[in-house]
Amino acid sequence: MKHDQDINCPLREDELVSKVKLTSRERRFIRFASVEYDGQLYMTPQDFLESFVDQEPRPKVKRRALTDKDLEAIKDATPTLNKGSTIMFRSLQNKGIISYTEYLFLLSILTKPQTGFRIAFNMFDTDGNERVDKNEFLVMEKIFSHAWKDKRGLPADDVKTNEVTSAAGGDTQITEEYVDDERGLQRRHLVDTTLTVHFFGPKGKNELRFEGFRRFMENLQTEVLELEFNEFSKGAPTISEMDFARILLRYTYLDTDAYDMYLDRLLDREEADKGISFEEFRVFCQFLNNLEDFTIAMRMYTLADHPISKDEFLRAVKICTGQNLSKHLVDTVFAIFDEDGDGQLSYREFIAIMKDRLHRGFKLNTKNEGWDSFRQCVKQEIKSPG
Repeated sequence: MKHDQDINCPLREDELVSKVKLTSRERRFIRFASVEYDGQLYMTPQDFLESFVDQEPRPKVKRRALTDKDLEAIKDATPTLNKGSTIMFRSLQNKGIISYTEYLFLLSILTKPQTGFRIAFNMFDTDGNERVDKNEFLVMEKIFSHAWKDKRGLPADDVKTNEVTSAAGGDTQITEEYVDDERGLQRRHLVDTTLTVHFFGPKGKNELRFEGFRRFMENLQTEVLELEFNEFSKGAPTISEMDFARILLRYTYLDTDAYDMYLDRLLDREEADKGISFEEFRVFCQFLNNLEDFTIAMRMYTLADHPISKDEFLRAVKICTGQNLSKHLVDTVFAIFDEDGDGQLSYREFIAIMKDRLHRGFKLNTKNEGWDSFRQCVKQEIKSPG
């Protein structure tokens, strides 16, 4: 792969598309990744934030080829775990690298409940000291990343897997599975990334405690939500109810008429512009990370699949997350999603749209946009057992 490829046409995608069918995650990573090293593409922390919040990457003329000196500077710029913060990615900007596997892992952190990570941590914490080493963590990272991977369309001959080996003393070795697809996405990389240095130190010898990892997850979630919230608040302590609705619907595949229908409902029903605070917004987004548990609760709670009231909605959220949504925020959600204004929520439609929002549109094929596609998504969610 040549250095300094044009970022708008990385690696001649039109020439290779017949050989390799890229998933939506792979395409997005390629479009936003602004640096490369030794034939592998990497995102910077700034690239990652933009990929999660923005629809399109900012215009870049060239993809920057990193040198060994650049990697040392990145390692030196990476803060230790105890100095992590809710502005770490924004502070690092382009002084860091994130691999494709780490990109998928970070997506999991931003869209999954913490309980799954706690269970995985405990599984690898064989001695019960709530610590994992670098190799153990890399295995856990691959497990969560795998949930986002989709190898459909890749030639079987291109998949290469090295055997798992177990060293004396019980050290876990990671299975190197990658696709030689000329994209620089899934091949083995031996460089120290920003995440591994942050978690395990410059020499990779530190151990990671779950409490430190939990703080990292919360900091990253808060950082991304602050970025999204501030885009609409413009420095104010609240965003309008209409902006809240726009944030919820912005990554869904609704056509213009359907999108406007939801906003018009809110406009007609909202009595006063009280505003939504960041804390209200944060708690609601945490609830979305527990959407699967909420779905189960709704099915158990309603039995006959009846629509739910505001009180029932609040109780179900409390059961799933342990936190309370504000009455005003629930009123706003019902104003958007209560189809006929009877104070009852058709939770299946709400869940279908929120799943699309949570996954930033990755659940759907981008070619099948519009209201018909949305209705098909709703039907699939209604039929789906989980």
